[in-house]
Amino acid sequence: MATQTVLSCIQPTGDLHFGNYFGAVKNWVDIQARYRCFYGVVDYHAMTMPYRPLELQENTWELLFNLLAAGIHPENLFIQSLVPEHAELCWILNCFASYGQLTRMTQFKDKTQQVEEGSSDGFISAGLLDYPVLQAADILMYRADYVPVGKDQEQHLEFTRNIALRFNQQVGQDFFALPEPLFTETPKVMSPADPLRKMSKSAGEKHFIGVFSPAEKIRKQIRSAVTDTGDTPPGSISPGIFNLLEMLKAAGKSKDYQSLLADYQAGTLRYVMLKDAVADALTEISTGMQQRRQELDGRGKEVREQIRDSSARIREVARETLRNVKDLSGLMNV
Repeated sequence: MATQTVLSCIQPTGDLHFGNYFGAVKNWVDIQARYRCFYGVVDYHAMTMPYRPLELQENTWELLFNLLAAGIHPENLFIQSLVPEHAELCWILNCFASYGQLTRMTQFKDKTQQVEEGSSDGFISAGLLDYPVLQAADILMYRADYVPVGKDQEQHLEFTRNIALRFNQQVGQDFFALPEPLFTETPKVMSPADPLRKMSKSAGEKHFIGVFSPAEKIRKQIRSAVTDTGDTPPGSISPGIFNLLEMLKAAGKSKDYQSLLADYQAGTLRYVMLKDAVADALTEISTGMQQRRQELDGRGKEVREQIRDSSARIREVARETLRNVKDLSGLMNV
């Protein structure tokens, strides 16, 4: 039986934080042995919001080195802009995408609000509206069977399935498989400073914990993490405590998680014990990754060439898909 294909991508924000790691990257590492995996660092997508060109390139390489340090196999990685077929397939798929559906995408509305709040001219690029089509091109380019997603991303995958179905109907052939969501243990990690909002770099430094931060900084952020706010209904777990427990469980400390959860339910939990356990778990992960990152930095030129080579090999897959799409669409191939 042929190995099934998984596609997942991440924007080049440079540093990894534990929200990225527990929510996506850890799962990417775990499933590499079971699937044919394509993992893209999608720098085209990063252009949809205000950015600095030199910083974009630096962040792309920084993230790639961090993904390798986390355990991603180099042969599974590609840089989106080194596979320009993504942009060409995006244009073709635009002709099978619904404008009305694009305007209803939740993330477009959220990011539009961010731009309006943070920009003096309120400029909203056409790319911001259109990026779900590029995301569909990312997925369909590799004929992915599965896409690892959280519940908040289901809308984008359904949009991709709609485009694939419309294309198949137009050309009279089931060329694109309809990708399915791959739901796994991917916790939604919240901000230590505000456990009602998702951990994110864009929210500010106090709202994320960097995987490669110094150990003392990680401990300080956990020590100052919000726990109870005093308005938790009886019998419920406060968002702050729940977030700390989730991080502990995601870090693989199931015994500590069960024990501290039982203490909380019994009303005997000492918050300092919970925070110490979480800090220990996070710094343990961070220390191992930093050691691997130092080794990668020591052969930086070789690693960059390795990623360029893997992107070139993956591009061959993209070229074949695009060639077939153009034939089916009535377009010319070189």
